[in-house]
Amino acid sequence: MLVGACTLPRGAALQSEIVSESSAEEPSFDVVPVTRANLKSIATWSASGDQDRYHWIGYARGSTSNIIKPGDLVDLIIWDNQENSLLTPLGQKSVMMNGLRVSPGGAIFVPYVENVRIAGLSPSAARARVQSELEVIVPSAQVQLTLQQGSHNSVDLVSGVISPGTYPLPGRDYTILSLISAGGGISTSMRSPVVRLIRGGHSYQVRANDLFADGKLNTTLRGGDKVVVEEDQRSFTAVGASGREDLIYFPKDNLTAMEAVALMGGLSDSRANPEGVLILREYSPYDVRLDGTGPSRAQVVFTMDLTSADGLFAARKFQIRPQDTVMATESPVTAAQTVFGLIGSAVGLASRF
Repeated sequence: MLVGACTLPRGAALQSEIVSESSAEEPSFDVVPVTRANLKSIATWSASGDQDRYHWIGYARGSTSNIIKPGDLVDLIIWDNQENSLLTPLGQKSVMMNGLRVSPGGAIFVPYVENVRIAGLSPSAARARVQSELEVIVPSAQVQLTLQQGSHNSVDLVSGVISPGTYPLPGRDYTILSLISAGGGISTSMRSPVVRLIRGGHSYQVRANDLFADGKLNTTLRGGDKVVVEEDQRSFTAVGASGREDLIYFPKDNLTAMEAVALMGGLSDSRANPEGVLILREYSPYDVRLDGTGPSRAQVVFTMDLTSADGLFAARKFQIRPQDTVMATESPVTAAQTVFGLIGSAVGLASRF
């Protein structure tokens, strides 16, 4: 009677205790056994958890030349061999005009021809346009143009590399791997690094290992891009009768239930119930479906039986989502052993008196 009135000491809950509410008239959550038969159906349900799947921008190859943009600086050297040149000082054959900033309207000021629009042109095309404008008043003029890129022709390498900073784009064919290399490479101390590209209010991300392995992911950069290298923050919570109870980060893009159990240190041989591995997941209320095409309630408990071949194969395919809780429930035998141990201790104590 005393034992029945006490809460037995144990490390995890029993499966029956957790799912008992599912038999109520109006349960607050679903209980879904995971089998090979319903794996495909579950896989079509809306994804849950933050950053569930990474989305990366498509690869686009650009020209090897830069495009002049507002805010860039241009240096001009104008050569003229005429004795009475309008542009060059007496006794000199050239004049230098450094630091000409491209206006918001895309033009630079050149004496005698005023504003010359060069935004949107390559440096060589801009040189030809300036020279063409000058030929009207100085037929023998020759122009040399050098571009100093402004913020619109540079990218920010924010973090996760040896040398973060602002880097100019040497050409429109400059790739994200070239930028990471220029920054000294990704820090070796980072766990599961993810490369994030921020462009025009949108954010794209890809795992660094995938970026290194697939040349099609090595996208070109645009002026104003920001690149952040950071650790993968996706995780699941491991609790119960396992070798490890912890917040466990995803070591790769996709993680199965069987791999999650391995990351938890496996099931405890003396405590765990291999028929009762549970995955607790919360869906958005907008994902709830009553037609069978999704969860019928926002909170779902997926159950797995790892004592059968069907359950083992299903666990090898079932995808863990970020913010899932994976629980190894306690074996009912453990509770019985605890009861017998308490009774034995009580009998032993009584025999002393």
